[in-house]
Amino acid sequence: MADSLRDQLLKSGLVQKLKSEAKPAAPAPRPQGSAPNKGAPNKHGGKPPQHHHNKPPQQHKPKPAGGEPDLAQAYAMRAREEREAREREQREAELRAKEKRERKEKIAKLLDGKALNAADAEHPRHFPHGAKIRRVYCTSEQLAALNRGELAVVQQNGRYLLVTAQIARDVEALSAEALVLLVDPNAPAEDDVPADLIW
Repeated sequence: MADSLRDQLLKSGLVQKLKSEAKPAAPAPRPQGSAPNKGAPNKHGGKPPQHHHNKPPQQHKPKPAGGEPDLAQAYAMRAREEREAREREQREAELRAKEKRERKEKIAKLLDGKALNAADAEHPRHFPHGAKIRRVYCTSEQLAALNRGELAVVQQNGRYLLVTAQIARDVEALSAEALVLLVDPNAPAEDDVPADLIW
């Protein structure tokens, strides 16, 4: 009975199907001392898979063509250029400040004892300076001399000083902005207002 059932299973193909679904048999043990042949083909005809325990070598990014710097080098170069620009601006600012101090010291020495402002001056002489109308008080003689161009007005430390025209030109040579008023008597009048008018 069992044979007939087996024959029937074989004929129907179920036995082969069951065999194919069965677990594969364990490989035969190797004789001791023999090394496995890694390059030998497996039963399917291909080489056995090789397992690498080491990490694959890191891929290095190719350097840009033409020797162009990469991003990190570009940032470093830009930071260096900005630092050099700041240092250069600082040096120039320090140099300008030093030159300004030296000019002020020279002007102070030049004007030392040369101011002609009188304590009893009563006549205001108005003039434009710094987008505003300013004034300096003069005596009547000083006012006439100022309008003839014999006297001038210079600024020092926020004060307006009456000085001779020559001193004023020496101050102008050191700092043009320090000279506030120097009338040119030969210049044509810009309007009909006389230069000696008190206003």
